[in-house]
Amino acid sequence: MDMKTMPAMQQRAQSVGKLDAEALFRAHAPFVASFLQRLGSPRGEVEDLVQEVFLVAHRKGGFVPGSGQPRTWLGAISVHVAQSARRSRRRLEARGTTDSELVELATSPRPDPAQSLETQRALQRVQAALDTLDIEHRAAFVLYELEKESCDSIAAAFDVPVGTIYSRLHHARKRFLEAYSAKEASQRASLRAQQTVEGR
Repeated sequence: MDMKTMPAMQQRAQSVGKLDAEALFRAHAPFVASFLQRLGSPRGEVEDLVQEVFLVAHRKGGFVPGSGQPRTWLGAISVHVAQSARRSRRRLEARGTTDSELVELATSPRPDPAQSLETQRALQRVQAALDTLDIEHRAAFVLYELEKESCDSIAAAFDVPVGTIYSRLHHARKRFLEAYSAKEASQRASLRAQQTVEGR
C-alpha cells in the first residue's frame, strides 16, 4: 500500500459515519433550541441562534464520529454561539439601544399558560437556579443532568479533560441546589404573605 493512498483511505473511513449539517439539523434542532434556552438565551433569539449553530456545524464540515456524540458536539457549538450573542447584547445595551430593542432582547422563556401554577413555579425555580451558573458550569449541568449525556462525551465535545467536567458538575450541582432551595423558600414566603393579605 502506497503512502499517498493512506490519507484518502482515512478520509473515506471518517466520512462513512459523518453527519452533515442538514442531517444534524433534522435530528437535533429541537435539542439545540431547548439547550440554548436552558443556557439563558432569550426566547425571541433562539430561532436565529439555532440557525447560527448549524451554520457553524456546516462550516466545520459536519460531525465526525469520535469520542464525542453529535448532541454534545452541537452543545459545545451552542455554548460559543450563546456567549457571542450575549456579548453582542451587552455591546448594544452599552451603546444605548432604544426601549423597544431592549424589551425584545429581554424576552424570557415563559411557561405555557395552560400549565398548573405549581408547574410554573417549579419551572421558575429551575430557570432561576440555572441562571446562577456561569455558562461552562451550566452547559455541563444541562448536558449531563437534563440531556443524560456521558461525562466522556461532554469532555470530548468541549476538548477538556473528563476531570474538568466532573469538577464543573460538582460545583454546578452545589450552586444549583442552593439557588433552587433559596428560590423555593422565597416563593413559599411570598405565597404565605399573599394568603395573609387576602385573609384579612
